[in-house]
This record gives sequence, C-alpha cells and structure tokens, in this order.
Amino acid sequence: MFPLRDKIPSRSFPFVIIAIIIFNVLVYFYQLSLGQQIGDFIKNFGIIPKSFSSILDVPISGWVMLIPNLFTSMFIHGGLLHLLGNLWYLWIFGDNVEDFFGHFPFFLFYLASGLAGAITHIYFNLDSTIPTIGASGAIAGVMGAYIMLYPRSRITTIIFIIIYFTVAEIPALFFLGFWIFLQFLYASFSAASDAASGGVAWWAHVGGFAFGMIIALFFRIFKKQKSINLSYIR
Repeated sequence: MFPLRDKIPSRSFPFVIIAIIIFNVLVYFYQLSLGQQIGDFIKNFGIIPKSFSSILDVPISGWVMLIPNLFTSMFIHGGLLHLLGNLWYLWIFGDNVEDFFGHFPFFLFYLASGLAGAITHIYFNLDSTIPTIGASGAIAGVMGAYIMLYPRSRITTIIFIIIYFTVAEIPALFFLGFWIFLQFLYASFSAASDAASGGVAWWAHVGGFAFGMIIALFFRIFKKQKSINLSYIR
C-alpha cells in the first residue's frame, strides 16, 4: 500500500513541515557533494549503537560528543528513495499533526519522536557498529500521533495486487494500524545478525510510533480537560 493523500485539509500553512523537508533536501545535496567522504560523514553524524551502549564507561565529555548524533542522524539519508519515501509520508500525515500541536511545539515533538526512535533502536541493537541514519523514527512519531488524533480520516491509497494495482480510500486507523503491525513484525522476527548488518531500523519505527501515540493521547486529553474547565467560567 502506498498513500497518495489524506482527506483532512490543513487549517494553517505547514511552515515546519516544509522547513523540515527543505532542510533534509539541502543536507542530501550536501551529502552528494562529499563524494568518497560520504562514509566518514555518516559515521561522524549517524548513530552507532555500540558507542551508546558503552556510554557509562566514558567520561561526561564523551557524552557531549555522542548526544548530538541522536539529532543529526535524523536529517541524513542513505539514498534518494530513502529520502523521498520519508518526506512523502511526512507530507501526507504531518500537516494535520502540526495543526494540532502548533508550529513550534510540533517541531519539538518531531525531534522528540526521532529521539525516541533512536533510543529504541539502540536498545535492541546494542552491539551494532553500523551507523543508523534517517528521519523514519521522527516520521513514525508523526504517524503515531495521526492515528490517535484522526482515526476516522481516510487515506487515498494505491493498493498493489501482484502485477495490478487499484486506488481506494482506506480508514487511517486501518492503514496506519497495518503499517505499524508490519514494522513490529519485521522488528520481532529479524535475526540479530540482520539487524547488525545495516538495512531498515525497524525498532526505530516502533519506538517513534509508540511515542507519538502516547504524546498525542496526552495532549488530546489535556486539551479536552482544558475545554471542559473553561466551560465552567461564566
């Protein structure tokens, strides 16, 4: 399944979404300019789980060198398809979530989701020396928030059936529920050797998605309670 658009129009211009997309594209073009040095760039700014698994054995100065990578890694991509796929999902689901949180809070939420995804990936791959890059943990957080905030929305989706395809409107609850089910399935049944050899950071998707769901639920309850309290003011 591949999403084309959702059915909920934006109430405000998605400044943060567009800024994130532009920044990711600029970083990608910078990566292309590095040539043979791209490997060093990824190692220096990506996440290497084994470095974090031994963080308690290094001085505080070592932490200062490692922590920024939790954030820089989410703006680096391994290829054009990796970049376009992530940014497309962000564009489809991000504008409404930005509407709900507001521009700056959404940006903080995006970074926090990426951080949650990164920590989850590190936890399940403590011995991996392969750099992890990409915005998928942060974007999974946006998707997790979307399923909590707009479960009745419908997603216009391309459905592939062997060599044929069709276009249909699918409830967001089903589309995103099926998506995270697959991520959890792949994460659970991937061999440890596979997880340490590169490829997709499935647990980052799961961690980011779960974080997004929890934060969106918290803010939804908070806003509802605030609305109820204001209704008593005369």
